[in-house]
Parts: sequence; C-alpha cells; structure tokens
Amino acid sequence: MLILLVEDDIAQLEPLRSALSKAGHTIDAVEDGETAQWLLSQKDYDLLILDWMLPKVSGVQLCQEYRSLGKTAPVLMLTAKDTTLDKVTGLDAGADDYLVKPVDIVELLARVRALARRSPLWQGDTLSLGDLHLNLNNLTIERNQLLVQLSGREFQLMEYLMRHPHQVLSHNQIEQALWEWGTEPESNAVTTLVRRLRQRLQTVGAKDWLENVYGMGYRLSIPEKTEE
Repeated sequence: MLILLVEDDIAQLEPLRSALSKAGHTIDAVEDGETAQWLLSQKDYDLLILDWMLPKVSGVQLCQEYRSLGKTAPVLMLTAKDTTLDKVTGLDAGADDYLVKPVDIVELLARVRALARRSPLWQGDTLSLGDLHLNLNNLTIERNQLLVQLSGREFQLMEYLMRHPHQVLSHNQIEQALWEWGTEPESNAVTTLVRRLRQRLQTVGAKDWLENVYGMGYRLSIPEKTEE
C-alpha cells in the first residue's frame, strides 16, 4: 500500500518507516502536520498513520480534515494518550484504529494488514480480481493453478493496478504510488517495470490484461468472463 506516516519524533519515525517498507509498502514519512496536509492534497493514499501530537497541525485535525473531504482510506492513530475519552475523541474524528505508544512493530504491522483487508477485494491475505489472485504472504500471482513469483516492486505495481481495475493510470500516478516522496525514479523506471510485470503475467496467461493506453498510461482490464 501507499502509506502516509506522520510522526514528529525521528527516533520513532525511522524504525516505523523501515518496518513498513520492509513489509512491502511505499512510505511517505514526514514529521509535521503542515507537510502532511500538502501531501494529502497531492496524492491518494491507501492508509494514513498519524501521530496524535504533531507540530503545526495535530493528527486529530488532519484526520478530521481528511474525512471532511470525503476521503475513505483507513486512518490509524498513534498516541501516548490512553484514556477512554482520548480514544473516543480519535475515533470520532474519523480514525479507524488506535495504537498506544510505545508502538510494538509486530502489532503495528498486524494492524496495518487488518486495515488493508477491509477492502472488499481482499480475502484474507489475497487480493483477487476474477480468477487472478495476488498473494501478500509470498508475493506471487496465481491463475488457473499457475503461480509466478514477483519482486517487491512488481508486487507493488500489481497491487496498485488491481486496486484500480479498468482505470487508466498515468506514469505520474504510478510513480507517486510506488516511489516515496522525495525520491526520483529513473525516467524509464515505470516503462521497465511494466514490461517486467507483463512477462510475469504471461506466465499465467494474462499478459494482454495489462494494456498500454497510448499517450495516457496503463490499464489493467480483466475480461468480463473472469470477473466475479
């Protein structure tokens, strides 16, 4: 998933960013609420992880503003506040879950997986479209009892495409979804990645499902007969 992580304590921010990145997610990690506000105006995230107490703009305010715009991605609040009233305040602001500091990394990753599975496309740790299945645990795609292994970046692209089926996704949208804020992929990075993913899809008989829409980008089109 593309995750926005906002934590003003760099000693906590970096271990969380590293753990989430190793779990296969793309992480935009920032230390204040104003920067987070700007990023939220630029990108569509799959999950927000917000520290309650932030300089300039609090995590609660960020969550409230995000929900007021009609955004529905899950929000996980991180905070040292542990009273029932504090929890109710966070949930009433629009948060989906609540984790008390100090954060246990194993529990955080489990909460993130649980929030990801709320999407109707997920069944356990498998993301499915028609008879095409993307397996989170072992980074594979499967179709008609054929299985192929993906690299971490190929998996990220496949997940992004499957979350937006039949939608034309531009080079810029793919770069924003797969590369962290502040990093600059090579000019041909998306083209190369798409070509590699098509090779993997060919193994399961689905190469033509990933279409090149001339001058616009790429689209994952699932044949009607395979859709459920």
